[in-house]
Amino acid sequence: MDMHYLTVILLGIVEGLTEFLPVSSTGHLILASELLGYDASVWAMFNVMIQLGAILAVVVLYWRTFWAVAMGLLRLDPVSIRFVRNLLVAFIPAVVIGLALHDYIDTLLGSPRVVACALVVGGVAILVIERLIKEQRFHGIADIPLVRVIGIGFIQCLAMVPGVSRSGATIMGALTLGVERRTAAEFSFFLAIPTMLGASTLELLKKGDQLTSAQVGWDSIALGFIVSFIVALLVIKWFVGLVSRHGFAPFAWYRIIVGIGALVWLSLR
Repeated sequence: MDMHYLTVILLGIVEGLTEFLPVSSTGHLILASELLGYDASVWAMFNVMIQLGAILAVVVLYWRTFWAVAMGLLRLDPVSIRFVRNLLVAFIPAVVIGLALHDYIDTLLGSPRVVACALVVGGVAILVIERLIKEQRFHGIADIPLVRVIGIGFIQCLAMVPGVSRSGATIMGALTLGVERRTAAEFSFFLAIPTMLGASTLELLKKGDQLTSAQVGWDSIALGFIVSFIVALLVIKWFVGLVSRHGFAPFAWYRIIVGIGALVWLSLR
């Protein structure tokens, strides 16, 4: 297997491993481009497309939940209505702020030092939040009050800074607002579907002509998509079990170690 397909598989693994963990998939992909020395701009649309593989993993793993909500909507079930309402309301801030700051966000994506600093700061924030949270009153996505859902939606927007982590910001925001750990994690998974679909659609509309290139063709995109999907399937189930038992501190320390390591490496090269 040549280096091109090894890179495809590696990026698919990185995306699948990190998309739903509070460690920043975008940040890891940016650092991977620096470490491996490939042209990140050539692979930008590839990275967008393989994120959809990770999103598909959520749909497959939680298909019973989505089916039950869909049937509930047909019956006008209040719980199903609140479930969908909460996801849509939490999604709106990302739409508004993402469209307003899209060009600025693009400039940040080219800075591995921003990623490294955000990893460290985010890791410290997770450790602090884990120590401070006390009361966890909300044990279902439909049970989260609307005002707190809006708060989670705005906190998610912090992840527009590469290295912050969309899942990390959403989960930590939910915890600080009284949501139980497992529910916070699952809310982050479900919220990823409209958020990542929206971000991918925006990128395709703006840069659809760059979807494939001489270096990255449809075969590479398909392989990366499949690898990302399979790895994310495995990671999601493991992650929910882990945080239910041990919390998020292991990921905080991982972020701090990787961030400091990246800063040292970037300063020495």
